Amino acid sequence: MSETVSLTYGSEEGDFYMQHIKRTEPFERTNHFHGTYEIYYLLSGQRAYFIKDRSYLISPGDLVFINRHDVHKTSDVGQPGHERVVINFSDAFISKDHPLYHSSLFGVFQQPAHVLSLKLQDQIFVQTIIGKLNKELKEEATGFETYIKLLLVELLLFSSRYAERHDAVPFEHASPLHKKISEIVQYINSQYHQPMTLSGMSEKFYMSPYYMSRTFKEITGFTFIEYVNMTRIREAQKLLRETERKIIDIADSVGFENIAHFGRMFKKLSKQTPHEYRKHQR
Repeated sequence: MSETVSLTYGSEEGDFYMQHIKRTEPFERTNHFHGTYEIYYLLSGQRAYFIKDRSYLISPGDLVFINRHDVHKTSDVGQPGHERVVINFSDAFISKDHPLYHSSLFGVFQQPAHVLSLKLQDQIFVQTIIGKLNKELKEEATGFETYIKLLLVELLLFSSRYAERHDAVPFEHASPLHKKISEIVQYINSQYHQPMTLSGMSEKFYMSPYYMSRTFKEITGFTFIEYVNMTRIREAQKLLRETERKIIDIADSVGFENIAHFGRMFKKLSKQTPHEYRKHQR
């Protein structure tokens, strides 16, 4: 059997999700992003992790933090096979009016580097918390929902303090090609409102259109135009949530010259129209 699932609880877009899985064969998680926070802990194997606009080499004992709406993808490095735990939770799970809430709990998701490389004794501490979470979610004893929140707060507070005491993992691209694609992604993330074409970008970054198209898809999981559209729609979502600007103005400000095309792409990626999205976010 190539995959052993020790635990799956909830859903990635729900208030709380946790999965513990071990794989013995090659595996690549396609690009994705979601409206929940994610904690990723690698128990064995080695992974390349593309997060937002950078690639990281992840080793056993590394703890990875991914902010809401950040694009991410994992892939194999070296010998296939790995074991990992993923935890996702929403803002509502530990909201600002919850007695356990403290702003420092979420600081670890805002740090420039997404990875904490834990020392052995700290790996044991984290694995103990993970073991308790596993037990609670499997047994669902009285009050287990409350204990899950306590354990998550303990993990977040530990991680926040660890990040303050230790230097982040030295940033290292998985390869020179990852570095090049990272530069392209960073450019898209900052200049998404400008006209962009594959031919124009490949010329700007000294790559052939075919080679850039193939490697961009291989590393990020998106085609070039998919990533551009996704970035523009994510920015449009933010403006719909946080401003009262007209939809036609938002479409133009994020780089869509055609309001009909904006509407089609928004519904394709958000499963809602811009009007519906704004209404449900209020």
